[in-house]
Amino acid sequence: MNLTRVLLVVTVGLVLQMALARFAVGDRWVFDLVLVAVVFVALSWGPIAGMWAGTLGGLVQDALSGDIIGVGGLAKTVAGLAAGVAGAQFVVSSAAGRVATVAVVTIGHRLLVVSLLALADQRWSDGGWMAMLMETGLNGCAGLVAFKATEWVPGAMRQTRELRRPSLSKRRW
Repeated sequence: MNLTRVLLVVTVGLVLQMALARFAVGDRWVFDLVLVAVVFVALSWGPIAGMWAGTLGGLVQDALSGDIIGVGGLAKTVAGLAAGVAGAQFVVSSAAGRVATVAVVTIGHRLLVVSLLALADQRWSDGGWMAMLMETGLNGCAGLVAFKATEWVPGAMRQTRELRRPSLSKRRW
C-alpha cells in the first residue's frame, strides 16, 4: 500500500464529488464518487488500504456535506474493508466483477447509512428505492470508467514512449 496513491485517489474522488454534486437530480446525492474511490483503493491495494481510504474519505465528506460527522466515515470504512476482503477472497479482475463489487458495496453502504441515521435521528428515512438504484447504476458506471482508465493510461504511456524512442535499425551511423 502506498499512502500517496491512496490519498491521491481519495482526493480525486472528493474533488469530483464536490464538483459534480450540483448536477445531482433535485439537489440529492444520487452518486457517491468517494465510495467509488474507496472501492477502487480496496480492490487495488487490499482491505487495509480500503479501510483507511473509507475512513479518510467518509470523514472529510461528512465534514463538507454538513451531515452528522462520523456516519459516512463509519459506513465507508466498513464498505472499504468489505470490498477489500471480497477482492482478496475472490478474483475480481474482470470489468463485470469490479462493477458488480461497486454495485453491491453501494447498496450495502446506502443501507448502513440509512440505518445509522435512523439510530441517530430516531426516525426512519424514506430514502427511496429508486434513488438507491440510480446511485448504484451511476456508481457502477463511474467504477467502470475508473478501472478502464487505469488500465488504458499505462498502455498509452508505454506506447508513447515506444514511439519517441528511435529503433536501432533506423539509425544512420
